Amino acid sequence: MAVAASLLLAACGPATGPADGPVAERQVEVVATTSMLADLVREIGGDRVTVEGLMGPGVDPHLYRPRESDVSRLVGADLVIYNGLELEGKMGEVLEQVESRGIVAEPVAEVIGEESLLAPPEFEGAFDPHVWMDVSLWRRVSTAVADALIAMDPTHAETYLANAEAYQAGLTDLDAWVREQTATVPDGQRVLVTAHDAFNYFGQAYDFEVRGLQGLSTATEAGTADVRDLAAFVAERRIPAMFVETSVSPRNIQAVLQAVRARGFEVEIGGNLFSDALGDPGSPEGTYEGMIRHNVSTIVSALRADGS
Repeated sequence: MAVAASLLLAACGPATGPADGPVAERQVEVVATTSMLADLVREIGGDRVTVEGLMGPGVDPHLYRPRESDVSRLVGADLVIYNGLELEGKMGEVLEQVESRGIVAEPVAEVIGEESLLAPPEFEGAFDPHVWMDVSLWRRVSTAVADALIAMDPTHAETYLANAEAYQAGLTDLDAWVREQTATVPDGQRVLVTAHDAFNYFGQAYDFEVRGLQGLSTATEAGTADVRDLAAFVAERRIPAMFVETSVSPRNIQAVLQAVRARGFEVEIGGNLFSDALGDPGSPEGTYEGMIRHNVSTIVSALRADGS
């Protein structure tokens, strides 16, 4: 049960800080909000960090409200890593109060310049927070994570820099693989229809038209008109497949599917995509790279003309 952020922080008592001793002599204790960020911190931090992720598989960060146990973790951390760009919309007050206690909290996606961010007109003054869908942008976020760890633990800067360099080389290879795979989808089939607008950076980077039933935040419910309009779009464009998301209820996409079929066109559910959370720990999709590879393989298989 969610409790008011101010009450939770007050209940934690005076800020005592995390483990005793300077961070140079122990592991840096990091709390990351999303599973994508927790994975990234583990990659950059290696055995110099312990990482706790607040949001597990299938958790929607747009709707997530911190629990009392989450606040205890946040106020006991050396470093808090969060996405920013209003992704963790219902955690704003908690994060502000964490920072007011002198705990470093870094909104690492905000390192990306406005010229590279998408600003949908329906959200005036706000940017699309789903930057991890473009592998090249995630590379920039990894630099921000490395910088935050170095600032916290400069004694081990060389370790963080070496880990970041190796990880970023892997991201460069991953980005090339995504481009190679998506190039096999014919121009007329490059339309990605999903439950909410989490894939706009993917579309911009890899040349797909993207349509989401819900907006940037799943806090905004889709209405009957939204379902009708998307169904008309799918039927008119003869799009072969739509996709559900693991962190969003499939109910609304199923409604679109039925509405499309009522128009006389057979559309299929192309599979599950990971949008706002990774898969189960230990599964291939439980890492950022595995999640991207799963999504791309699923999209390409469903949209490619021969279906292979």
